[in-house]
Amino acid sequence: MTGQPVRDSDDDPRADLRWPTIPAVLTDAAGRLGDREAIVDQDGAGGFRTWTWNDVAGETERAAAAFLAAGIERGDRVAIWAPNCAEWVVALVGLQSVGAVLVPLNTRYKGAEAADIVERSRARILVTVDGFLGNHYPAMLAGHALPHLERIVVLRAGDGSGDSDAEPGATVPTETWEAFLASGAAAGITAQQVADRRDRVLPTDTADLLFTSGTTGRPKGVICSHSQVLRTVATWANVVGLNQDDRYLAINPFFHSFGYKAGIVAWLTTGCVLVPMPVFDVPEAMRLIAEQRISMIPGPPTLYQTILNHPERAALDSSTLRLAVTGAASVPVSLIEQMRTDLGFDTVITAYGLTEACGFATMCRRGDDAVTIATTSGRAMPGIEVQVVDDDGTSLPPGEAGEVVIRGYNVMAGYFENPEATAETIDTDGWLHTGDVGVMDDRGYLKITDRKKDLFISGGFNAYPAEIENLLLDHPHIAQVAVVGVPDERLGEVGAAFVVAATGTTPDPAEIVAWAREHMANYKVPRTVRVVDALPFNAGGKVMKFELREQLAQEESA
Repeated sequence: MTGQPVRDSDDDPRADLRWPTIPAVLTDAAGRLGDREAIVDQDGAGGFRTWTWNDVAGETERAAAAFLAAGIERGDRVAIWAPNCAEWVVALVGLQSVGAVLVPLNTRYKGAEAADIVERSRARILVTVDGFLGNHYPAMLAGHALPHLERIVVLRAGDGSGDSDAEPGATVPTETWEAFLASGAAAGITAQQVADRRDRVLPTDTADLLFTSGTTGRPKGVICSHSQVLRTVATWANVVGLNQDDRYLAINPFFHSFGYKAGIVAWLTTGCVLVPMPVFDVPEAMRLIAEQRISMIPGPPTLYQTILNHPERAALDSSTLRLAVTGAASVPVSLIEQMRTDLGFDTVITAYGLTEACGFATMCRRGDDAVTIATTSGRAMPGIEVQVVDDDGTSLPPGEAGEVVIRGYNVMAGYFENPEATAETIDTDGWLHTGDVGVMDDRGYLKITDRKKDLFISGGFNAYPAEIENLLLDHPHIAQVAVVGVPDERLGEVGAAFVVAATGTTPDPAEIVAWAREHMANYKVPRTVRVVDALPFNAGGKVMKFELREQLAQEESA
């Protein structure tokens, strides 16, 4: 690859040199911060429980002992399928303390989606909840073959909000979180045994396996190590300006790369206070901002727009706010200005990244003007190289559109048990080919002009049409289907499906939408379905989705 890569001159804190692994960060933080506040968690009854750093470390030791008692070895996978809560953090650091690998599951998944990832990762333990928003997760796995899953551990049970749409009963033994924690001591696991195992975990060991969909439609597991997660996240936190005095409202779900890495890991490396939010709710966020003296909020642009336009905005004390990280949708310049002047944010950051790059690649800087923040995704993070290249891999000059490629310590080790896909994504020179189209200006600031392949973002979640299409093809009335993203005022974008009927059937659009709600996460569900005689294919047999988008645009303007 030719041309000069864009580098950054900011400080690189090299957290990977300070701490060997993620669990080592907690051990260090507990030793330094002790009885200081670490997590303020909602207890489910309208109140809060405050966890000190010693509390978190103590419960994590119990969790690690329980994982040891369960026979978990270095490299084994443990899945977490739960909303944001303190126990999520304890389970995470506990499993990583014994060398296990985190496999997070989206709380919006239905049984088939979760079972696919649990089975392909060969997770031995699933840590989950039962009753969150009416979803009985253990029961949702009933009927699915999970030969590698040995037990299900339930963190919290029952919110009384509804019934599961799955068959009753779990497919493997289920126990409570407290019973699981007690199992370590019951088995005679000592603190020294936990410490010995933690010390044997290496910086190069896999820390997490996050599954992300690609053009084939089947999720692929992204492998990231402890050292690269620590260095990438600490660098991000350093550029943002997050520090020990901040109080961080964790709105982004922990199962997502950002919520886990820029949330939990950033909290660990900076020593700030973490306030997990299990469900995204603007009035509740406003309450927490005031009650918990929140200073840091990540979230989509709609979060800040809704707060600014909320009828109770005048009564909100937002004087403690200082840091905001946004993106995942277009950001009006006026919103950046209002966030600063009205809500009081000193720093507003937009960024760009992907799971294969540890979640991060480029970001704006604290001194950037509102136009730069609103119209670009910033420039390369310290120590990371970003280029825009043509089809031959030649670096393009400023202002010319091409594929965005990334190289550096943030690039994944590869896709889990998928060397072919890894070779297609990371070239022999170490460049990660994102599939995103972007333009870089003469300052090195990047603007993404086309989403990765046909990806659209619904409510802040990446929705991959190929994956949705594969799920829809299970419907008995659908022979062919193509899904595209369309603008939506509330969610940013939603799916629109074009379906060709199976022989002898008459598809009902409303029924297909209802069926989709039963079989896939809500953010993937197409909001509209159009039955067509044929899809527009090109000579290579690929659906020309631009024609479908043009058709929708013409209908909208008519």
